[in-house]
Amino acid sequence: MKILHIVPSYKPAYQYGGTIESVARLCEGLVQAGIDVQVFTTTANGSEELDVQTNVEYIVEGVKVIYFSRLTKDHSHVTFSLWKRLHKDCKNYDIVHIHSWWNLLVMVSALICKQQKVKLIISPHGMLSDYIIQHSKSFLKRFTHHFIGRSLLKYATLHATSDAELSECNTLISGWEGFMLPNIIWLPEINIEKHGNKIFTLIFLSRIHPKKGIELLMEAISKLTIKVCLQVVGTGEKQYIKNLKRKAKELHIEDQVDWFGWKSRDEKFEILMQADLFALTSYNENFANVVVESLHVGTPVLLSSNVGLSTFIATHNLGWICSLEPEDIAEKIESAILDTEMRKTIHTHAPAIVKKYFSENRLIPEYLYNYNL
Repeated sequence: MKILHIVPSYKPAYQYGGTIESVARLCEGLVQAGIDVQVFTTTANGSEELDVQTNVEYIVEGVKVIYFSRLTKDHSHVTFSLWKRLHKDCKNYDIVHIHSWWNLLVMVSALICKQQKVKLIISPHGMLSDYIIQHSKSFLKRFTHHFIGRSLLKYATLHATSDAELSECNTLISGWEGFMLPNIIWLPEINIEKHGNKIFTLIFLSRIHPKKGIELLMEAISKLTIKVCLQVVGTGEKQYIKNLKRKAKELHIEDQVDWFGWKSRDEKFEILMQADLFALTSYNENFANVVVESLHVGTPVLLSSNVGLSTFIATHNLGWICSLEPEDIAEKIESAILDTEMRKTIHTHAPAIVKKYFSENRLIPEYLYNYNL
């Protein structure tokens, strides 16, 4: 089987968040299973471009990757060279698997695949949620979906990463055929040792973006009668981070918030391990790799019900689920602080549960089964 993956950005453009990691882990796992995998991507790397040769095949962690130059340096990722190569080669692959949506790169790629009647799978990675459609260029997205996107998506098989995402996509396109499988995540072997914190420590580790609900988390902290520390780990737009710091000051909690910036793959597991509670109060989240990463090192989680993995967390008693109301978030934080026994239980059992449900050895065969549908 030959599979072509198309994604706007790829390793080492880690600043784009968990999608980079999960797509790469999927490709690497498929190669290890004996599948012929090719990746088409761009030189996208935030405000800069990756320092790589374009139109040249690299071997990245065992995966064949070709980086194509972009005409535009924004999220449209216009790349005529990639489209030209795809038009020429796409029939050479048994499957084309496209990741993301709402950018010209992947939409034109989907059109090429449809025109050439190539088997197509699309993983929107949260891009087809109501939140994304309504909160950024909503009219343009609705217009594009009605006249172009809908027919392209219906031609493809859907891959959703959580039951919540599958439900959202089926609401958008009734009867859309597809399957649900979690992201594959790099989970290193690690010796779990917690040092203990003098002050109860919450951690937010993700891309710093308005949809993540960090303001809600800070408002909740300002309502607590118990003093806590919030560690904010990640990067985002400078002006937005500046606004968050100003809000922390207005809430009189600036001395309780530590801004760590970006951390490497290895560093993030250590900092997650030493926290008492991971918190993600997002307005919308199709999956959230970091939830699994946190549990992998035995740290319980607090999630809004809008996070795709919240149902899994509730089912397996791995943390606390809250609404988007600061009062409810504060109440759940206090519950986590006071329930030391539950936190100990999660610390003990979470790594094994993660291994059972999210290990690469389990998921790769399931991906291959669904590829053969």
